[in-house]
Amino acid sequence: MNDLFQTFVAGLRLGCIYGLVALGYTMVYGVLRFINFAHGDIVMVGAWLCFIVARAMHWTGFTAHPPLYAAAFVLLISMTACALLGWLTERLAYRPLRRAPRLNVLIAAIGVSLFIENAGQLRFLFGTEPQAMPSLLPRAQTALITLLGVRITVLDVVIGLLAVGLMIALDILVFRTRLGLAMRAVAFDDAAAALTGVPVNRVVGMTFIIGSALAAAGGFIFATEYHNLQQPAEMSWILLGLKAFVAAVVGGIGNIRGAMVGGLLLALLEQFGGRYVSNDLRDVYVFAILILVLLVKPGGIMGAQVTEKV
Repeated sequence: MNDLFQTFVAGLRLGCIYGLVALGYTMVYGVLRFINFAHGDIVMVGAWLCFIVARAMHWTGFTAHPPLYAAAFVLLISMTACALLGWLTERLAYRPLRRAPRLNVLIAAIGVSLFIENAGQLRFLFGTEPQAMPSLLPRAQTALITLLGVRITVLDVVIGLLAVGLMIALDILVFRTRLGLAMRAVAFDDAAAALTGVPVNRVVGMTFIIGSALAAAGGFIFATEYHNLQQPAEMSWILLGLKAFVAAVVGGIGNIRGAMVGGLLLALLEQFGGRYVSNDLRDVYVFAILILVLLVKPGGIMGAQVTEKV
């Protein structure tokens, strides 16, 4: 029982990362109907920015005994920078191709992804050497609760509250605010939305800004939880982005709540499969469930069935 619950907690931690990143994929698809394959690289940028800011604070002696607001400061800087990167990506790479064939936009997304990965390896940016993330939370590994023999630490609670809080905030924004109403209008019919006075370009830009900020939060959780950051073009970053995309598809691409559910389900499947079946097949479980869902329910677990009328 102890081992089972420990695996479950590990799955929840990983699911927080997948869910936050999947939200960015599903938001862009919901509004523009294309997959931004460069979104996974925003996670990498967010994680490395967290490392750079935290290391700068460490050099000044600030994180020798980090105050409570140190992690919040690092997270805010990372989310702001990644939001700006997301906006620039949309403005420079995607907006000129909005009326172009979908294949052109897909090729552009792959090109942006490769550009970010390789630019990140430049020495004056992130470099090519793996790094270890400095600790940002005081007494991060202190147990707050011991449940069924498993220690729930300060870090576990912070990660859970951050992920759930951001997901709830996004849900409220999309379904309870004027901006969310504008996003849903653009997703339904951008031409009709423009005729009613909705600033389509501004709404699309805000979609990229919010999605990229959530990806940065996922990168922050990844860096804080797993500590070791591989070089920007390493395969683990690519797999992280792909798995978050799979989570969005499994939950229902374009469905905000489905992305959250898909991220948690995928992470739990990966953790339990790796622990009780074979750890070497962790990636196989992820893409096998993708194929299964596409065969049984192509719209995803929470995706709507679309019926075309003739």
